[in-house]
Amino acid sequence: QVQLVESGGGLVQAGGSLRLSCATSGRIFSINRMGWFRQSSGKQREVVATITNGGRTNYVDSVKGRFTVSEDAAKNMLFLQMSSLKPEDTAVYYCNIASTMLNKEYNYWGQGTQVTVSS
Repeated sequence: QVQLVESGGGLVQAGGSLRLSCATSGRIFSINRMGWFRQSSGKQREVVATITNGGRTNYVDSVKGRFTVSEDAAKNMLFLQMSSLKPEDTAVYYCNIASTMLNKEYNYWGQGTQVTVSS
């Protein structure tokens, strides 16, 4: 049974920082990509940052230079360091792992952690 559990969310003032963590358990084969998505009220879920199995990172334009995605493969952990937070970063943040088996993509999700940035 694969489980992703996010932590580290909370309430922070604009300009502050938070570090999100995602603990993964269970066996996942052929991981293509891990990353963070977010969904704010009334909006669709959007990708925030991803890291491929080769270590290449990618960020949505709105967080470039402020957020950093990283992983600790030995501990099966994924992180999102968020700095210079803005009220528009307020959302539920989800950890995601995408894998491919037999030419079919599987997506695993955590339950989400709330990030609220006050102005």
